[in-house]
Amino acid sequence: MAMSPEAPDSAPAPQQQQPRNPLHGLTLEAIVTALVAHYGWPGLAQRVPLRCFSTDPSVASSLKLLRKTPWAREKVEGLYLYMLREQRRGTPPASR
Repeated sequence: MAMSPEAPDSAPAPQQQQPRNPLHGLTLEAIVTALVAHYGWPGLAQRVPLRCFSTDPSVASSLKLLRKTPWAREKVEGLYLYMLREQRRGTPPASR
């Protein structure tokens, strides 16, 4: 018995377009890397007080925590969106 091509389980759902969502298509790693490049680890730890940013920081340890902790991920994503807004306005980062 062959499945028809129209079967709902046979084809992956097409990705929805989200042109107004700046986070769409970005990996968490890309977000953390951009924040570290912009603020540095000390600046990131000051803005989002997590131990993974202040004590022996690394992208790998940060990703491990952020993938398991939804509230921390929301804070990091919010900071990333804030950084994008400030960059569009041309405002320099506050005390690196």
